[in-house]
Amino acid sequence: MWESGLIVPVAGIIMVVLIVAIVNMRRMRERELQAHQDLRQREMEHEQKMKALEIEKAKIELEKARTGQHN
Repeated sequence: MWESGLIVPVAGIIMVVLIVAIVNMRRMRERELQAHQDLRQREMEHEQKMKALEIEKAKIELEKARTGQHN
């Protein structure tokens, strides 16, 4: 069964399959990392928006407090 005429083609096929599998795994990993980076970026943008809203809310409350004291 393991004659030299059979080993070379089988080894060639296995090598091609391994190369394709490695390339596909690397692409999947790159996409996964990109997805994590995108998610983290969106989280940071959300945090910045929330902080800006909190600051705006504090400004409004301070202005209300000031106008309430003068009346």
